[in-house]
Amino acid sequence: MSDNSYVELLVARKVSPLMLCLKYLLIVLAAFSFLLGFLGNIIFIIIFIAFAVGVYFVSLNASIEYEYQYCEREITVDKILNKSRRKKVATFEVERMEAFAPSKSYHLDEYRNKDSYRKLDFSSGIENQPDTTYTMYYDGREKVIFEPNKEFVDAIKNVAPRKVFTD
Repeated sequence: MSDNSYVELLVARKVSPLMLCLKYLLIVLAAFSFLLGFLGNIIFIIIFIAFAVGVYFVSLNASIEYEYQYCEREITVDKILNKSRRKKVATFEVERMEAFAPSKSYHLDEYRNKDSYRKLDFSSGIENQPDTTYTMYYDGREKVIFEPNKEFVDAIKNVAPRKVFTD
């Protein structure tokens, strides 16, 4: 049986208030050290450069999006930083998946008590009512949290109907 479906989904991560505060604090400190640098002290110019680099890296991590791609029995997750830099984060083979169901599903009860799973969260981080996240237990090692749409879940269910639950 060949699987020719391709599904792509973009999920924006909630902006962390800590990162937002840090970004604005670094901007203020950079501006302050820049102004002090004009008074002739070279140390403040060096400090300004350090703060400017800090603003750059904090800005990259303040705006994060996850892109899920399902193609040829494989789920790929990319992390998009500040809508400009893309980084491949993980690849999961559907054959090695143990279960994929809504996060609060009774189908996942047998996995909940095991602490050996490493948790990977690729959801938006926003608490929705009702809960729209799905949890995938993968290869006996990882607990992966997604926030897929119906099309994405259906594509996976087409190739692994006994492992995917929609309750």
